[in-house]
Amino acid sequence: MGIFERMRKERQKTKQPRASAVIVAAGSSRRMQGVDKMCADLCGSPVILRSIAAFEACPLIDEIIIVTREDLIPFVGRICTDFGMKKVRCVVKGGESRAESVYRGLMHISREAELAAVHDGARPLVAPEVIARTVTLAAETGAAIPAVPVKDTIKRAVDGVISATPPRAELFAAQTPQIFKADMLKAALAKAIEEKAEITDDASAVEMLGMSVSIAEGDENNIKITTQADLILAEAILERGAME
Repeated sequence: MGIFERMRKERQKTKQPRASAVIVAAGSSRRMQGVDKMCADLCGSPVILRSIAAFEACPLIDEIIIVTREDLIPFVGRICTDFGMKKVRCVVKGGESRAESVYRGLMHISREAELAAVHDGARPLVAPEVIARTVTLAAETGAAIPAVPVKDTIKRAVDGVISATPPRAELFAAQTPQIFKADMLKAALAKAIEEKAEITDDASAVEMLGMSVSIAEGDENNIKITTQADLILAEAILERGAME
């Protein structure tokens, strides 16, 4: 019996909360030198398809909502159909900011969804196992994100002068999917949008409400495609995995 089949059986026993995923793919790809990173070929598959497929494969995810630019909606809808992404409920247009795009996606999740998982479509190498353990932790604590320890020494600077060196043991690089109680996330993002708060991830919005967010074990391979160099790195990771 495979790991995911065991997860399915365990979920039936424990009545794991229903979880919906919102995959955000509404960015402009400004740093990709004219290449749309969502459509970019990554070892034979579009970047966005690999992100969707990871959630399709995770037994703890019940449905997928994709938020993208208006011009990409036909493309994303077509590849979901062509490649049998059965969990995809709908593809919707994004907003002016990431927070608005996520909020629009949340408006389309099932009423029965207790947990909402938000994932960057530009993280195509996320493993279903990372998704599963973050869902499991969020079900226990109400809010969880995957993260990896920072390897470098980080400096805080003001006007080009170092003001502090935070203890490295306390620093983590946040990844996605970031998973929360659905109602909590909706409230947090609504407040952030109303206050025009500059948030860099969904956990930041939840933290603004004074809520605690737990850290699940992330994955060094769960990189975000931002530049052409990231795309080359992702290809190397996939090729190395194929050879192992």
